[in-house]
Amino acid sequence: MRDFTAQLSLASRYLVYTDGRDQVGVSQLIKDESERARLKNTILSIIGDLAAEAPSDKTAKNAVNTPAPKAGYILRTAADGAGEEELRSDVRFLQRQWQHLLDTKLAAKVPCCLYEELPLYKRVLRDMASTGVEKILVDSREIFDLLTTFAARFSPEIVNLLEHYPGERPLFYLYGIEDEIAKALERNVALKSGGYLVIDQTEAMTTVDVNTGGFVGYRNLEETVFKTNLEAAVATARQMRMRNLGGIIIVDFIDMHNGEHRRQLLRTFEKALSRDGTKTMISGVTELGLVQTTRKRTSESLAHVLCEICPICVGRGSIKSAETVSYEVLRDILRVARACDCEQLLVMASTAVIERLLDEDSAQVADLEEFIGRSIQFRAEDLFAREQFDIIPL
Repeated sequence: MRDFTAQLSLASRYLVYTDGRDQVGVSQLIKDESERARLKNTILSIIGDLAAEAPSDKTAKNAVNTPAPKAGYILRTAADGAGEEELRSDVRFLQRQWQHLLDTKLAAKVPCCLYEELPLYKRVLRDMASTGVEKILVDSREIFDLLTTFAARFSPEIVNLLEHYPGERPLFYLYGIEDEIAKALERNVALKSGGYLVIDQTEAMTTVDVNTGGFVGYRNLEETVFKTNLEAAVATARQMRMRNLGGIIIVDFIDMHNGEHRRQLLRTFEKALSRDGTKTMISGVTELGLVQTTRKRTSESLAHVLCEICPICVGRGSIKSAETVSYEVLRDILRVARACDCEQLLVMASTAVIERLLDEDSAQVADLEEFIGRSIQFRAEDLFAREQFDIIPL
């Protein structure tokens, strides 16, 4: 009789550890055959290396005195483009976690919970911490102790990165994170030179438009455009990381006629994108001078996580003017008057629309009253949105 009633698995950032099978699989969403082969061969090599190291591994003393169960790995979609060290770190993490689960099982009293999904702060440490990170500040002593214990057990190489912050000033304000989040949600991004980016995110793609703004700091227009584009290339790559933009990203740099300047711009952009831990690719420049970029979509963008659709414009990004709504009200008054037998009509709308109807459009209102043979009363409602109105027959 098996110890488990189902085939168990543990997930990390790039891998899924599966119990009861000794195969290495690759997500079907990774289409490139050469990349699939590279990932599979890398995992097989790592498994072989770790198996050879097993007798001298510090965790060996905690090993269960039973034959090692069959175990396999599935490379997740996020593993596309991952390096050997990143995958090796994930394999070590999953092996330690599985061994800890087995040890807990032997000592536990039935019934008990052997494993549950990690809380957010542990998932962040698991997925984002690496030796490339300088330090990780934690402002909660309780969370710091939990993370230290967690890291010591599963990722000892990052224990020294953890540091408790005892200060009174919140960390987000100390390092300006609140300001950076606010900037990352804005449509316009100012450049130090005086130029700016305009970033529009849609379902199909994200567009970035580069403008010089008030920047006229160089000898001629070509040089000004070149320097602005170089700064915009670095800023665009940073915004892609901060906003976690994924999919197709089209960058409309300012037109340049100098071929060497265009080549330098692409090299600068490629260098800036190389700092991104997520796989990115520049597919070239279109005939219209647009730079086509793709960035792997690993999760929702910052705007999708922190924001929701505006209840006023319902995602359009703009609302109708008071003039437009006023004309809609006049047309709807005619419809209601023809459909209802009443002595007068009451129009309830936002203050801006009512003011428009009683001022600029008062002549049209008077003509309409004469045409339908009924009086029209108006009431401003402070709680009404600009496009909201109601016509009540009295």
